[in-house]
Amino acid sequence: MASIQLKNVVKKYGKGKAELQVIHGVNADIANHEFIVIVGPSGCGKSTLLRMVAGLEEISGGEIWIGDRVVNNLEPAERDIAMVFQNYALYPHMTVFDNMAYGLKIKKVPIDEIKVRVDKAAGILELGHLLERKPRQLSGGQRQRVAMGRAIVRQPQVFLFDEPLSNLDAKLRAQTRLEIQKLHRELGITSLFVTHDQVEAMTLAQRMIVMNAGVMEQFGTPEEVYTRPATTFVASFIGSPPMNLIKNAPGGKPGTILGIRPEHLDITSYGWELKVETSEMLGAERLIYGRLGDEMIIVRTDENHTPPAPGTTINVTPRSDRLHAFDAATGKRIPGA
Repeated sequence: MASIQLKNVVKKYGKGKAELQVIHGVNADIANHEFIVIVGPSGCGKSTLLRMVAGLEEISGGEIWIGDRVVNNLEPAERDIAMVFQNYALYPHMTVFDNMAYGLKIKKVPIDEIKVRVDKAAGILELGHLLERKPRQLSGGQRQRVAMGRAIVRQPQVFLFDEPLSNLDAKLRAQTRLEIQKLHRELGITSLFVTHDQVEAMTLAQRMIVMNAGVMEQFGTPEEVYTRPATTFVASFIGSPPMNLIKNAPGGKPGTILGIRPEHLDITSYGWELKVETSEMLGAERLIYGRLGDEMIIVRTDENHTPPAPGTTINVTPRSDRLHAFDAATGKRIPGA
């Protein structure tokens, strides 16, 4: 197990006028045993960053450290990492046992040790009763556990997960998230996990890197990212529904975007006047959509509130201790706000 350091990491494609920079100077210190999630929308560079750590993409600038080694020029096999991909990449003609053991056999690990490692991993992932089955006889969730088991038996310093849950349905995703959390508690191996799903990011991460167009917008705990987003992008990307970002809030300052999360707006007999457009019932909560002037605002209430009819006007009051302020020109959080 090892720490990871990203020092001004840059990735460019092409040369001259055709040059395209896709990763813009990422810096991050990841401690030994940490579980870090890299999250962002499609095309933001999160998988490219992970692949550079793995050695599957060349680095254009900066340094990547794994433990006490700079690994920029090391081949993937020399980096002591194990990767779990979106597609399970299992050999269809091999049993679960053989799929998990294959990498160790290639390295000529003794058969007795291979059996011990595979049995231990199978026990952790509850695969013991499936070791003689072929991949076609497994569910999607079971195949993903086999892919994780294949990584575990290698006993690497670092786990790299590239959107490993995206092929699973919602129920299996939730179940597999729990299994990954349990796996990390038991093994404690330093992990980088890439996803575009903010729920996965918030539930799995000890800390998270939020990426946008190749830039690391924020690096912090899920609580820090949610309660004190560093930019308007983070504020709008993390949270469902997203934070309300209001350019022309009543009483607001020129050049400032005011942020307030939907759950921090209270329906009152005074305050901002909101013209209701529609509402959604989501089980134990309600989302009310309305317009504050020409800006759309979302208010979250609980099931005890009867939703107002479309076309009516209600008053809402933001909780003063939950307001956020961002510079309209840069999108960055205003210090002290």
